[in-house]
Amino acid sequence: MKKKPIDYITLSCLAGMMVAGATAAQKPNIVYILADDMGIGDVSSQNPAGKIITPHIDSLAKQGMSFIDAHTNSSVCTPTRYGILTGRYCWRTTKKSNVLGGFSAHLIDPERETVGKLLQKNGYATACVGKWHLGMDWPLKQGVEKLDRLGKNVDFQGDIVNGPNDVGFDYYYGISASFNMAPHAYIENRKVDGEMELYTDKAKFKERFYDANIGWVGKNFEQEELLTTLANKASEWILQQKKDKPFFLYMPLPSPHSPITPRDEFKNKSGLNDYADFCLETDWVVGEISAALKKGGFEENTIMIFTADNGCSPKGGFSKLQAAGHFPSAQYKGLKGCLFEGGHRVPFIVSWPAAVKANSVSDQLICTTDLFATAADIIGASYSDNTAEDSVSFYPSLQGADADDKARGAVIHHSDCGKFSIRSGKWKMIYDADGGSRRKNPKDAPVSPASDVQLYDMHADAEESVNLFAQHPEVVKAVHAEFIQLVESGRSTPGAAQQNEGGNSWAQYDEAKALVK
Repeated sequence: MKKKPIDYITLSCLAGMMVAGATAAQKPNIVYILADDMGIGDVSSQNPAGKIITPHIDSLAKQGMSFIDAHTNSSVCTPTRYGILTGRYCWRTTKKSNVLGGFSAHLIDPERETVGKLLQKNGYATACVGKWHLGMDWPLKQGVEKLDRLGKNVDFQGDIVNGPNDVGFDYYYGISASFNMAPHAYIENRKVDGEMELYTDKAKFKERFYDANIGWVGKNFEQEELLTTLANKASEWILQQKKDKPFFLYMPLPSPHSPITPRDEFKNKSGLNDYADFCLETDWVVGEISAALKKGGFEENTIMIFTADNGCSPKGGFSKLQAAGHFPSAQYKGLKGCLFEGGHRVPFIVSWPAAVKANSVSDQLICTTDLFATAADIIGASYSDNTAEDSVSFYPSLQGADADDKARGAVIHHSDCGKFSIRSGKWKMIYDADGGSRRKNPKDAPVSPASDVQLYDMHADAEESVNLFAQHPEVVKAVHAEFIQLVESGRSTPGAAQQNEGGNSWAQYDEAKALVK
């Protein structure tokens, strides 16, 4: 069975057909920039009271649309990335909590459809430049059957498989996982770029690397040059593209995730701390990509999206920033890893000069899993029923449709340790007495009144200050039933039921299920 990726197709048709069904030459280019651990309060257009100024990201907002109720499917790295590329919640896989490492095996099934594959099939050139963090299968030395945890038995001359090139990207350049994780090395397509050396002496390693895990290092890898290298690679790739073939660039940045190592040009530039400086360098990368698009003549018909994978990390230095009057989570509670808004409510800005009204704002609820359905909707592509099970198109919003609680349906959020919350219309329910994580924002007040499950009216109280769990038992019952249905049907979009890997019973889900009687 094939499906059109639009839950509200009538709106999409009425709002305009200038791109749907377009020829290859008319199909828009798509550039998706994903910051790492950057809070919604760290983008100045989204937080006018903030102290970090991001002119290049702000320029996108002036040119396009800001979604002010946008969320990640997870509050940590790997699961959010899985959701972006597959349109499916990561907890439907065997990865029920936390993140992968630098030598972890592939998470995306090579047979699963991804945004990259969908666009390849529809005539797009595709590239990923940046932090992968979805696993890949490293080549092993002859006679070795199992990968050593530190990668000591990896054959760095061999070909990597089941990485970006196998799940929809013609070209890849970047690092295997988070910036702090070994191996600290560049990968180009299936090969490690450059000679490798293994550090085992912590003192010697710390002479060269700051706040990172000891292990394999590429001799050409310097922490402070990482963003410049990635910006240059992405810009070069853009300028190699042809006007008669659309392209998709997925650019998951490794910043401002730790190690927080802004290059000299940005050190002390913010007047706040090194994290704020790193945010400024992250903004600079956005400017470099925008400049490359303009130089190549691609700007007018390119959809450029900027967002983040989750909220700001404690590594950002919350206490110092907040003492200076800057709040990485803006007015919201929480931070990276947790189920409060600061963990998963993120900046989400879409610039598309040819089609999106400049300086516009949408309060439509959207999720990072929605890229798949949106891209398919825009280019008029269909996909199979067992694909992008949790992806809903926000193309109607880009065309000016009013926000509608019924349009998106519910969004399920997931914490670092695998706990759940669900947002259904104006209601948000958190299946934990706290925020679902050990990570805490020092400014946050305790949950009030206390209960094992929390309920908030997000239209009236997006700051999650008053827990309404005891006051609305009928809402709790209805939202809980919806949560169970969405989990156990294997999808949150219309279609045939699908399977969650490992079935419908695992520790965190069973715990959540039992919390509401």
